[in-house]
This record gives sequence, C-alpha cells and structure tokens, in this order.
Amino acid sequence: MAYFKCDNCGNTVEARTPPEICPACAHKCLFVDVTCYTPECGGPESRSINPAMFEKERTADKTEK
Repeated sequence: MAYFKCDNCGNTVEARTPPEICPACAHKCLFVDVTCYTPECGGPESRSINPAMFEKERTADKTEK
C-alpha cells in the first residue's frame, strides 16, 4: 500500500492506487504519491508518509501570507 495526497484539498489516503474521485472533496483530482521512499524516514516498508512532501506545503503557505 502507498499513501496518496490530493492536490486539491490535501486529503491523504492509503491505497494500492490513487482513487479516481477524492473521498474528501468529491472532485476528480491529481494524487501525489507521498509514501516514504528514503532511508531517513524508514523506507517504503515503514509505511510512513514522506515528511518532505508536507514541509514543501508548509513553506509555500508561509510565503503566500
């Protein structure tokens, strides 16, 4: 299983493949694979979400304000 994040609302789902329609915002959205693939956060076997994907979002939010 992998973790996918909706590019519209930020909802994260655990699934084998990303859904067609986001279960949170009910739109057809692009889903980004945010599963950890680096040893620093445990690798794919750890079933962890890659923290770098969420750090980019926090940095973008701060610059928009």
